[in-house]
Amino acid sequence: MTKVLVVEHESNAGIGLVGERILATGAELEVVGPEAGRDIPLTAAGYQGVVVLGGTPGPTDDGAAEWLPSVRTLIAHCLDNEVPFLGICLGAELLAVVAGGVVGPVRNGAEVGLTEMALTAAAENDPLLGGLAGQLQALQWHTLEVHELPRGVASLCSSARCPNQAFRVGIAAWGLQFHLEALSATAEEWAHEDSEDLRSVGLTSAEVVARMREHEGSLRETWSTVADRWMSLVVSAANQSAEPAGEVLDSHARRS
Repeated sequence: MTKVLVVEHESNAGIGLVGERILATGAELEVVGPEAGRDIPLTAAGYQGVVVLGGTPGPTDDGAAEWLPSVRTLIAHCLDNEVPFLGICLGAELLAVVAGGVVGPVRNGAEVGLTEMALTAAAENDPLLGGLAGQLQALQWHTLEVHELPRGVASLCSSARCPNQAFRVGIAAWGLQFHLEALSATAEEWAHEDSEDLRSVGLTSAEVVARMREHEGSLRETWSTVADRWMSLVVSAANQSAEPAGEVLDSHARRS
């Protein structure tokens, strides 16, 4: 069975819609992290894909979040071994740091609530984001951003406040600053718990939740597509790794 490892930093920042789509393929989810009560492995051995979710700490706040060095080691293993990886919000920031990028405070103030984004030209042929139609929207909830992408990495998506909303490192690791996994129920929980963040950007919890509910259908459709595309890559990589050596040699021979 295909197994996907999920690193959850905080229990109220779960895998949500992305988890629904992973389970729909028949794959198994294994959640690890401090509140899940399971240690974070240093490698992705035994898993065909890895998802690192969002959370309150910054990507190098090791004093406040002692598990972060393990997460960075895990991400480095994924990059070195081309294990399909999806980093969301903090997960994206961790990916950027591991690959040599720079993360710091959002230059124009916190980005919170349902936000409009646009794909860049670099996303045209991207396996996850390429071809998505129309103006994109997703829930944002972050005070940090990727100031400098790793060398040779291009932004795939941007918003008015954050130019690096999405990026890919190598062939199989994506960082998404926005919360594609979050729908209105998540927004309602976060809006209740983070009223100070809302006040800082002039929003109320009612406004944030109402907009999420209004766009629930399109959010589910768009980001289900992206999650499904990522899982297709996971399944494809798993099938290739399971292919008997003889069959691999035969297929190379047929192509030569």
